[in-house]
Amino acid sequence: MLDTFRDAPLGQLIRLITRNKFLLHPEEREGFQFPKLVTGEPINQTSGETTERAATLDEDAAPLELSMERQMSQEYSRERLEIDEELDLEKTKSRPISLQKSKDGFVLVDWYTTDDPENPQNWSQRKKIFVLTQICFAMYGGSSIYVLGEQGVMDRFNVGNAAAAMGLAIYVIGYGIGPLMFAPLSEIPAIGRNGVYTPTFILFVILSIPTAVVDNYAGLLVLRFLQGLFSSPCLANGGASVGDMFDLLILPLYLSSWTAACFWGPALGPVVAGYAVTAKGFRWSLWELVWMSAPILVVYLIACPETSAETILRRRAQRLRKLTGRTDLRSQSEIKQANMKFSSVFADAIIKPIEIMVKDPAVSFTNVYTALTYGIYYSFFEVFPLVYIDIYHFNLGELGLTFLTIGVACLIGVILFNGYLLLYLVPDIKKRGLRAPEHRLVPALIAVCTLPVGYFLFGWTARHSVHWIVSMIGVVILVVSNFIIFQCIFVYLPLSYPQYAASLFAGNDLFRALFAAGCVIFSRPMFIHLGVGGGVSLLAGLAVVGIAGMVCLYVFGAKLRARSTFAVA
Repeated sequence: MLDTFRDAPLGQLIRLITRNKFLLHPEEREGFQFPKLVTGEPINQTSGETTERAATLDEDAAPLELSMERQMSQEYSRERLEIDEELDLEKTKSRPISLQKSKDGFVLVDWYTTDDPENPQNWSQRKKIFVLTQICFAMYGGSSIYVLGEQGVMDRFNVGNAAAAMGLAIYVIGYGIGPLMFAPLSEIPAIGRNGVYTPTFILFVILSIPTAVVDNYAGLLVLRFLQGLFSSPCLANGGASVGDMFDLLILPLYLSSWTAACFWGPALGPVVAGYAVTAKGFRWSLWELVWMSAPILVVYLIACPETSAETILRRRAQRLRKLTGRTDLRSQSEIKQANMKFSSVFADAIIKPIEIMVKDPAVSFTNVYTALTYGIYYSFFEVFPLVYIDIYHFNLGELGLTFLTIGVACLIGVILFNGYLLLYLVPDIKKRGLRAPEHRLVPALIAVCTLPVGYFLFGWTARHSVHWIVSMIGVVILVVSNFIIFQCIFVYLPLSYPQYAASLFAGNDLFRALFAAGCVIFSRPMFIHLGVGGGVSLLAGLAVVGIAGMVCLYVFGAKLRARSTFAVA
């Protein structure tokens, strides 16, 4: 537990202020046995050699652990599985790891032992789940907690329905733009995951206070945009943090929990705000966001350690240089960062996602389809009041409780998808190796068929003569379908395009967010003019077209990847 506090933001601040006199790392304590080079030479002595230029690594100098991107870029063959099993076995034996030298004379700082406790892959299951829980419960409810207070915004600022809905839309745009900025930053070893999470999380909580008291409409929109922007690192980097801690084979199991938080978080906002807005007005819901996020921030600052292995090893190399006086000690991440250029980081973050989407039809389809389903999901925040207040005469508190159906659907989705992983996919990979990426789309082929069923059931049972529970069953069906589709696509993309995984996710996030923001604005007028049944039928029709698209992706995906300049064939 002390190690967790030491490596969390507050612990790092204490070390900085006290000049590393407290919360010591193993190598800073007396009696520590420094690692040796492969040649047997101890490193705890000053070397007169200093190399100023970056090194090109030998194959033998590769670290024990592979990054998520490198793991996904390698074929998961039977031989690869045997190697992974050997590595897992080695971790339990606690053997020392000798340090390697690069061609240019750098000593490459690595983990001290095969079960080094500072390696996130070696953390206890309890610690991993604790960190994962913090990521999942961070700030996902901030977008929709505003929704049930829209009538209060209209009354206070004398604006119409569309203008009031902008408070939700502008927030969604903010957390769509954020990944383009924050995802590449977290990959820089000098910054790491917490180097992005910490300042943005603090700014989010601080800005939530003026958002709750601002007394002009333009100021409200600006602050809501900034809230969305600074809440986005959990969306941009959450999956990467999960990948830092868990092995590739079981990674989808834990990613499903993070994805469920992405779905359930926005639905949780109206549940929390419903009765409060009725009793205290729209500002109360905005204050609730402060009260929910501030305690999580405190826990994060005290107990959320850095998860990026590159950043952890970089800090270790810096400590070893200071302790030993050897300037030739380097982590692989420092060598990597020495060759980083701002122009390449900018290109990967901004230009590459657009280029891939324009040139690659498989990526274009996945972006368009996920944007469509995500936009429809957000349109429900506008149609629920029309159904459950206007038709079934629920009050605001009861309306908020209807969003619990999304939570139930997420739970069902996690159970179904994880059951598929544990009972079929993982044993299949161990037996046959990793098949073509399209094999991961099999559950999505079922889900795209049940998706329009959920839409039609919701749209055409929302009437006085049919009990409200029937329409909610439709919501559960469509949310479960959406959840499974997203899970499949989020695994398919990095398996097919491992080199550009970060760029693809950032581009997908932006595209989804922009479309969702548009849906928030036009959905209410659409449902009013076409009726709930007609409007939902239009959306269901688009979902039916998506069936053909998913089938084509499954059947022709390999041929499309073979023609692509970005994909792994």
